[in-house]
Parts: sequence; C-alpha cells; structure tokens
Amino acid sequence: MGLRKRHRDAEVSTDSLNDIMFFLLLFFLILSTMVSPNAIKVNLPNAKSKETIDNNKKPVHVAVSKDRKFFVNNVEVDFANVEQEIAKHIVNQTEPSVVMHLDKSLTIQDQVDIMTICNKLKCKTVLATSASNSN
Repeated sequence: MGLRKRHRDAEVSTDSLNDIMFFLLLFFLILSTMVSPNAIKVNLPNAKSKETIDNNKKPVHVAVSKDRKFFVNNVEVDFANVEQEIAKHIVNQTEPSVVMHLDKSLTIQDQVDIMTICNKLKCKTVLATSASNSN
C-alpha cells in the first residue's frame, strides 16, 4: 500500500482585505471632516438672539462706518475724541457698557481700537451683529 502524504500549502485569502481597508479609509476621512466643519469658514457678523439689552443700563452706542467715520450715540466725532465722548456718557453708570456697531468690511484692528478705549474706561463691550436669515 503505497500511501503518500500529500503536502498542501497553506493560503490566506486576502481578496477582500483591500475592500475593507478602502472602506475604513473612507470612513475615517468622512469622520475627520465632520469633527471641525467650520475650522476655516468664517462668516461674521451674523447672529440670532432673542435677548434684548435692558434699557435701564443705557449702553453707549459706538458706530464705525465703512469709510471709518466714528459715531457715539449717533453723533459724529473724530477718532481722537471718541474716548472723551464715551467718558461723558458713562459718568454716573455703575456698570457701563458699550455696544459697537462696526461695518463688516472693517479690519479687526478697528474693533480692537474701540475695545482698547473701552477697556481703559472700564466698560463692558458688546459687538452688535445683524440677525441671520436662517430660521
């Protein structure tokens, strides 16, 4: 009886491994974009809020137009006199606040200039935004 042992080579099928790796890669790519979708896109100054400012506190409104004209409570002033005008309006207030109305085409430096003046006068500052169109 001539029984021979047949020697078989062991194989591992890797045909479906490429498909699995592709789907895992696709899954992680989609997941990584969902983690921080607004990391680059910035669309300001739109906001949606139902809160209103208490009129008893009487905030000072500082507006800066596109052509860098400064207004304190709807009165046009030079930038050099903005600090004195704000100081006049906050004399008897315990917690003075300033609402900044800046055109969105202005630079951040224009906003920082107003905030620096308000910080020097120890005023809280709020940036006014327009209501967004989405519901």
